[in-house]
Amino acid sequence: MYIVGMKHALEFFPAEQRPWEPVGDGLSERRLSCDGESAVCTRMLRFEEGTSTEETLTHEFWEEVWIVSGAIHDLGLKETFTEGMYACRPPGMPHGPWTSSEGCMTFEQRYYGK
Repeated sequence: MYIVGMKHALEFFPAEQRPWEPVGDGLSERRLSCDGESAVCTRMLRFEEGTSTEETLTHEFWEEVWIVSGAIHDLGLKETFTEGMYACRPPGMPHGPWTSSEGCMTFEQRYYGK
């Protein structure tokens, strides 16, 4: 295994080899590639049907999110985002809280940069 930047180099592998881990009520993540010491990570995030979050989030890293399936509703923006939609959030950008009546799965990349 080779180290490239803060993540390990990985060749193709079935994503199902990575387990789903709970990260909150009704939320679980599948970490595909992470550096282990910071928020730098590529992951899938799953909202179970009926999941709601209560807080508006901000963080110090960039976050890119693509909705793979389902939908989430941003309670602050009063907008629903659906399968195939994409967001790119710079550090400090507020987002959420969320609700997902039907469930949702996202693919996310988090990283530091300018």
